[in-house]
Amino acid sequence: MRRGVVLLVLAAACQAKRSDAPASSRATSPAPDASGRHADAHAALDELDVRAPLPLLPVMANHQKQNMRDHLLAVQEIIGAVAVDDFAGVERAALRIGFSDSMARMCTHMGTYAPGFTERSLEFHHTADAIAAAAHEHDHAAVLAALGKTLSACTSCHAAFKQSVVDDATWNGLSTRTSSGEHRRH
Repeated sequence: MRRGVVLLVLAAACQAKRSDAPASSRATSPAPDASGRHADAHAALDELDVRAPLPLLPVMANHQKQNMRDHLLAVQEIIGAVAVDDFAGVERAALRIGFSDSMARMCTHMGTYAPGFTERSLEFHHTADAIAAAAHEHDHAAVLAALGKTLSACTSCHAAFKQSVVDDATWNGLSTRTSSGEHRRH
């Protein structure tokens, strides 16, 4: 039964990785027409998405997406390794997404203008530390339990926040509002 669950999760992770095809092989959005309908469609979608915005400059948003893809790859590696009792492999992959001072600085910077984001993102990294610790002890059940908590931290953060890509002027305006006390800086 346990192997069946692991294989199902592994298959889902593999499917998610396959859907992350290179941009050149994905269909591209049609260019907006003269009436701006393309922009209107994006605005309508954004309005329907009630998650809290995570304001990021374009370079920050891209960096975060690259990190999220690597986090998913690490989870895939954890599942593959635990399926064959490769605890060293589990530990290596978990340490990649675990807590570090540099990761804390990055999460804090990314969450500057989104109250609660930094705390959630750091929680994710700390749960990954529990995966590594369980793998170090060769505790199969504890690895899976910790992985479940890590994935729960992922999904709860993605359910709460959405990227909101902003330009330099907007970002600088957020900084000004922070100084006046409208937003809290983490």
